[in-house]
Amino acid sequence: MSTPKNPLRLAGSERAPLAGAREIGPANPNETVDVTIRLRSRAGKKPIVSADASTKPIEKRSFLSRKEFEQSHGADPATIARVEAFAREHKLTVKEKSPERRTVILSGTVSANAVNLSYTPIQLATLYNFPTGVDGSGECIAIVELGGGFNPADLSSYWSQLNLPKTPNVSAVSVGNGSNSPTGDPAGPDGEVMLDIEVCGAIAPGAKIVVYFAENTDAGFLNAITTAVHDSVNNPSVLSISWGGPEPSWTPQAMTSMDEAFQAAGAMGVTVCVAAGDDGSTDGVGDNLNHVDFPASSPNVLACGGTTLVAAGNTVTSETVWNELANNEGATGGGISDVFPLPTWQNGVGVPSSANPNQNVGRGVPDVSGDADPTTGYVTLVDGNPDVIGGTSAVAPLWAGLIALINDSNQKPAGLINPLLYQGESKGTGFNDITSGNNGAYNAGPGWDACTGLGSPIGTQIAAVLGVPQQPALKTGT
Repeated sequence: MSTPKNPLRLAGSERAPLAGAREIGPANPNETVDVTIRLRSRAGKKPIVSADASTKPIEKRSFLSRKEFEQSHGADPATIARVEAFAREHKLTVKEKSPERRTVILSGTVSANAVNLSYTPIQLATLYNFPTGVDGSGECIAIVELGGGFNPADLSSYWSQLNLPKTPNVSAVSVGNGSNSPTGDPAGPDGEVMLDIEVCGAIAPGAKIVVYFAENTDAGFLNAITTAVHDSVNNPSVLSISWGGPEPSWTPQAMTSMDEAFQAAGAMGVTVCVAAGDDGSTDGVGDNLNHVDFPASSPNVLACGGTTLVAAGNTVTSETVWNELANNEGATGGGISDVFPLPTWQNGVGVPSSANPNQNVGRGVPDVSGDADPTTGYVTLVDGNPDVIGGTSAVAPLWAGLIALINDSNQKPAGLINPLLYQGESKGTGFNDITSGNNGAYNAGPGWDACTGLGSPIGTQIAAVLGVPQQPALKTGT
């Protein structure tokens, strides 16, 4: 069985609109807003009061002074300093700070506070400079799902909220006993399904989106892939997959069969985008070794890793490796395959030997990346509930939408694009290089790395690498 790569939520951040509420317009950019930030205790998750303290008789109880409490359970001054540095960078005022209360209050105008912790797919397309003037018309994006479902009414509401120029055409294909079966639980597989559809649909609203639902078994997963790849009715040119599992969890037969299906996809011009996983360099395996996720580790797919992206307005202010493992909120997958050898197109980009004792030099994962941190995640609508979802499961449809736009521009499919992307990167073209952070065993650095691959996309440059003619610069003067 496989797991989605995975709708990660900023726990406790959801707030449903009041009944009958509606958006009437943007806030006044000059209005002042205060934001209260609650910081972590320097004691971590250690309980404030021991379990037996309240059972002691009054005469035997002892208490901390307020100063002692601050020193043991207050906010770390280094954490407060980081918040103050953030405030200075974004033209906010530190109105109040209290280590004992673990509180910092920031103040600023609406425009100054427009530092995104969440984004719509359209905002990310702008931040990543995706091509404009095309909408994916004539293309079909296939999505594989192994559970859950979508509600057309939710999609209609979401498209309406984004004011899309077109309403994406979304349909479902049942594979075996799979079907479009919404659970009504936004925290369940519905979140994965809606995230995939809403991200690629918002970016390429002119494309046809076909969702292939199958059972969550190896056979069901394989059948969904082969059905999508060989669908001569819908003719997908891009396939987005947000499901997978650590390489050791797969049988060799299943991996071989799926990899052969991906080879067939490339031969027919289908680009396959796959999430690289959300559990850091171990991929969630508790054997003290590092692992990569399959099918992202197939050399015949575009493996998509994750970043933490912060922006002010339409400008990216920072982008680092997504790693929130310390907060139990995931980290980008990435590392070295123990199954697939190093592809020729990764020669010379600095793929290291595995951090495991075997020191294997194999297929490096991921190839590319994009925003995935749930704290800077994607605005979605799931089972009637607004939500912010992260994970590399969002990056696969992000790249699928970009490829659909490029295919629309070229009026032909791209197929396996990895060799071209690596050639472009060698010329300094196509990517925002992510050089800060780690996913556990692997560190980011200049060029390709086992956290974010070649980097996050500069969409118009990716389009040029894939053959889209560039508009000539306008001449000035005579």
